[in-house]
Amino acid sequence: MKRLILTIGSIVALAVPLLAQEPAATSVGTAGGRAQAAVRSPEVLADGRITFRLLAPKATEVLVQGNWPGGRDLPMTKDASGLWTVTTPALQPELWAYSFSVNGVRTLDPRNYNVVRDGVGFMNTLLAPGDAAAVFLAQAVPHGTVSTTWFQATAPHAARRMMIYTPPGYEQGTGRYPVLYLLHGSGGDEEAWPAMGIANVIMDNLIAQGKATPMIVVMPNAYWNELASLDAAGPRTAPPPGVGGSSQEFEPHEKAIVGDIIPFVEAHYRTRSGRENRALAGLSMGSGIAMNVGLKRLDIFAAIGIMSSGTFGRAVNGVVPGAILLEQMSPGFFADPEATNKKIRLLFFSCGTEDTRIEALTKVETDLRARKIAVTFKRYPGEHEWKVWRHSLVDMAPMLFR
Repeated sequence: MKRLILTIGSIVALAVPLLAQEPAATSVGTAGGRAQAAVRSPEVLADGRITFRLLAPKATEVLVQGNWPGGRDLPMTKDASGLWTVTTPALQPELWAYSFSVNGVRTLDPRNYNVVRDGVGFMNTLLAPGDAAAVFLAQAVPHGTVSTTWFQATAPHAARRMMIYTPPGYEQGTGRYPVLYLLHGSGGDEEAWPAMGIANVIMDNLIAQGKATPMIVVMPNAYWNELASLDAAGPRTAPPPGVGGSSQEFEPHEKAIVGDIIPFVEAHYRTRSGRENRALAGLSMGSGIAMNVGLKRLDIFAAIGIMSSGTFGRAVNGVVPGAILLEQMSPGFFADPEATNKKIRLLFFSCGTEDTRIEALTKVETDLRARKIAVTFKRYPGEHEWKVWRHSLVDMAPMLFR
C-alpha cells in the first residue's frame, strides 16, 4: 500500500456547476505600475461584506461570478490605475466560491491562494465568518490525516486510488474505528469530498466537540471503470455523467465496494468489524449507489446516507414509485417495519430546498413514514450544490455510530 499524506485543512471549497462550464482560467499579471502583490483580494470586512479587487488595466469588463445569492454577473468598477473593485452586501456565514470573468474569459483571483478543482473547472473560495460557518473553519483542535491510498482493483484489474481520513490520534494509538464510506457525485472524483466538501475539517471539529464518534472516512472514485492514474494508453476520461437505475447497472458498484474496497480497508487500517460499524453515503450520483448497494447489502451496512438523490424522480403518470423502488433494492423492506428499523441504524435523507429533486424525496419520506419506517430528512437552503452536502455531512456524521 502506498500512502501520500496531504495537508489540506486550510483548503475550503464549494462546487459551482455553472462556473465549471465556462472557458478555462487565465492569469492577470503586473500592469499600470502597480504589482499584483499590492492588491488585496478578497477582503472580508467586519460586517460580513466582501471586497474583491483585480488589476487588469486593459480589460473592458470584469465581473464577479459567485455562488451566493446575487453573486452572478456582479460588475466591478475600474479606477484610473486599472484596478477593478466591487464590494458585496453582507454575505451569510458560509463557504462561498467565485471566479472573475475578464472580457468574457473565466479568470481566477491571483491574490487568493484558496483554489480548488470541481471536475475540470477551477475556482477560488472564501469563508464568510459567523457561528453557522464555524464548523467549516480549520480550528485549533486535534487534526486527523488525509492520505491518498492505492489499491489493486479486480474489475478492471488495475491500480486505483481513494482518499482516506483517519481521526486525530490514529497514528499514535492502537484503537479501532468504525468506517464511513463516502461517495461523490457525477463529474467528481476521489478528491471531491476532501477538497470541496472539506470532510476532514468537518470531522476534526465534530470530533473535537464530542458530537461525532471518531471514525475513518473512505472517499473512493465512484467511477469504477475510470483509472485514477496515467498509463501507457494515456490519461483516462470519465464515463458519461450519471448511473442507471437497474440492479444490473449497480452490480459493478457492489463488487467494487464490497469486494475490493472494504476488504482492502479492513486489511490495512484498524477498523471495527461488523455491519454496525459500517456506513455508506453519497451525494447525487453517489446517493443512488449508496442506496442501491447499501439497502441491498444490509448484511454489510447499518447506516445509509442519501443526499440529493434523483433516483425517485422517475415518476410514472405523476406517481413517484418510492416504495416500489425501495422494495426492489431491499426485498422485504416493508414486510416488518419494526425489524427493518432495528436493522437500519440510520436512514438519512437530505436535499436543498431549491433542488428540483426535493418534491420527489418529500413524497418518499411521506411514504416511508406512512409505512412506519424511520427516516431522518434534513432540508437546507440551496440547490444541487456543495453548500447543501457539507451541511448534510455535519448533521449526518454524529448520527452514524451512536
